[in-house]
Amino acid sequence: MRKDQHTIFGINGCTAVLESKKYKIIDIIIQTKSPAERDPKITHLLGYYGGHIKILNSTQFKSDFHKWRTQGIVIRFSGQIDSVMPSFLEMKGNIGLLALDGIEDPQNLGQIIRTSECAGIDGIIIPKNGSCGITDTVLQVSQGSFTQIPIYVVSNLNQTISNLKKDEFWVVAVENGIESKNWHEIDYKEKTLVVIGSEGRGIKKINLDNCDFQTTIPMQGKTNSLNVSAAVSAIAFERLRQITSN
Repeated sequence: MRKDQHTIFGINGCTAVLESKKYKIIDIIIQTKSPAERDPKITHLLGYYGGHIKILNSTQFKSDFHKWRTQGIVIRFSGQIDSVMPSFLEMKGNIGLLALDGIEDPQNLGQIIRTSECAGIDGIIIPKNGSCGITDTVLQVSQGSFTQIPIYVVSNLNQTISNLKKDEFWVVAVENGIESKNWHEIDYKEKTLVVIGSEGRGIKKINLDNCDFQTTIPMQGKTNSLNVSAAVSAIAFERLRQITSN
């Protein structure tokens, strides 16, 4: 399969791909008498893609896709998932970006994309190297959120951080340290870039040194750290609370 070709399944993710109209649809494979075949939104969207639809009976469909919980729909599509990062210099207000330094677990990355879109984050930055990249698993776990939030893949994360500082962003590192403030004490209402590292290694020192502030989420139980997607959720929804509060 070519790098720009992807497979996604399930009603939510497939609906998002079809609704976005951003991608070239290769195949839409439907199982007869399945939840997808009965779903009115799917049925409506299929009207735009008549030449790409394949209907399979239950036996054939389950034989082909028995490893997945598909709800009776699988889509193969192609197209660019990531976006070209714009200049933010002339943009004002509460722009919130998230930079992921070394996230290697596609389940975590997919969940982060979903959470970020739900919480109103304006874009996600992923380094080209040292990351799991945008895989089919990432897209699947995101439940179609990848169609709604810009994802920027960059060659040099540290340089990107420096460029965003020139574009008037405050850069906040999620890192345990003696100088770290509690996550809810940070002001996220202006242009803000939140940098978060992998669960194992954290943020690379060169990137950490380029951040303006550090923040942490104190633990009350015996477990000493959150899953990275849970940490993103806490930060992202605190930012949303701040920018929507009167």
